[in-house]
Amino acid sequence: MQKYGMLSKIRRRRKWVNLGQQVHKYENLLNRQFKTDKPNTKWVTDISYIHTKEGVLYLSMIRDLYDNSIVAYKVASRQTVSLVLDTIRLAMKNEKKRVAAELQLHSDQGFQYTTHAYFKLTQSYGITPSMSRKGNPYDNAMAENFFSILKTECIYRHKPKTLKEASNLIDRYIYFYNHERIQNRTGVAPLTLRHSA
Repeated sequence: MQKYGMLSKIRRRRKWVNLGQQVHKYENLLNRQFKTDKPNTKWVTDISYIHTKEGVLYLSMIRDLYDNSIVAYKVASRQTVSLVLDTIRLAMKNEKKRVAAELQLHSDQGFQYTTHAYFKLTQSYGITPSMSRKGNPYDNAMAENFFSILKTECIYRHKPKTLKEASNLIDRYIYFYNHERIQNRTGVAPLTLRHSA
């Protein structure tokens, strides 16, 4: 290469950002048992990305496997531990005393769910964390399923241009999903089943 004056293309070394101290890992207690006969006993959580022309909007949500309702969600322009913690706080506030004594909260192995702050918050609420195995996305399939529904039925159809527009679409869709969208499994909207429990 030197003889013929050729230069190889050198890729820049990628800088890895430490997004949080990953100190806690949990057993996969949910173990793909995606059904429960009581509200607020099995929750799944995850974060998804909504792309706009202004950048990415991050959506953190908690879904109850009893009726598939979204018990809480938060959006932010940055993916942080606080986004996840605020979602849990909102879920606990929304459900108040209706939370079962044995509540599992299942997540993937994202950095937010392995932090000490997540551990402390779940302990303070008496929540038992459960975590997908590494490289097993189907372990958290019910969280991924909701994001797929949201994106297919709403985001991809409307293609939000701004973060605010994306946030408004999410608000409207989750209200529709909880109150009006019929679930195949139950034949009613999630909150219809929840209020009859």
